[in-house]
Amino acid sequence: MTPDSIEAFVERLAASPSGPSSVNPFDATRSDNAIRRRNLARYLGQLSERRPTTLLVGEAPGYRGMAITGVPFTNTVLLQRGIPEFGLLGAANGYEVPDAPGVAAEPTATVMWRTLVALDFLPVLWSAFPLHPHRPGDPRSNRTPTMTETSEWAWSWQALTQVFPIRSVVAVGSIAHSALARSGWSAPRVRHPAHGGREEFRLGLEALLAEGAIA
Repeated sequence: MTPDSIEAFVERLAASPSGPSSVNPFDATRSDNAIRRRNLARYLGQLSERRPTTLLVGEAPGYRGMAITGVPFTNTVLLQRGIPEFGLLGAANGYEVPDAPGVAAEPTATVMWRTLVALDFLPVLWSAFPLHPHRPGDPRSNRTPTMTETSEWAWSWQALTQVFPIRSVVAVGSIAHSALARSGWSAPRVRHPAHGGREEFRLGLEALLAEGAIA
């Protein structure tokens, strides 16, 4: 992934409209989203140096996670502290923490990165619907993205399979698995780490690594 392709990808995200019950954290019409766009560009740039070959596609950003930070499967604590085992994220690497008073850290992000570090496995992380879907009139809530939403945004994860040397795509959870299937992708599924799924998520990735299905 070249700096130009990263910029083009982030710009396309920023120019794409959201629906009435979703928020685009990269929307270029809102000045406060500039930090999130810079964070995402840094994340993709750091990954491009490491050339990961697996893409993990989750469901959608939560209001306590990527919707604040701009980086998939992160929260404000992880963004600031970083992932030293991989040399990723962190204030020392230029990441900025957007102002989000009164919002607790997203726990799923911590489970995700602890698992990846334990397995010494660094994939590209993304979502079937990379906008924050929320209940009508309540931006500080989460909801499951619709089939229409995941279909309209399939271009985003598909673009990442082209700009990174991706050889394997893995669905994290049933929503992502269905979204990939509707796009014609046959991908293995692992348990989503949320809601008590941490151990099954780890075992699923561990099995795929042992089989050589991902690297």
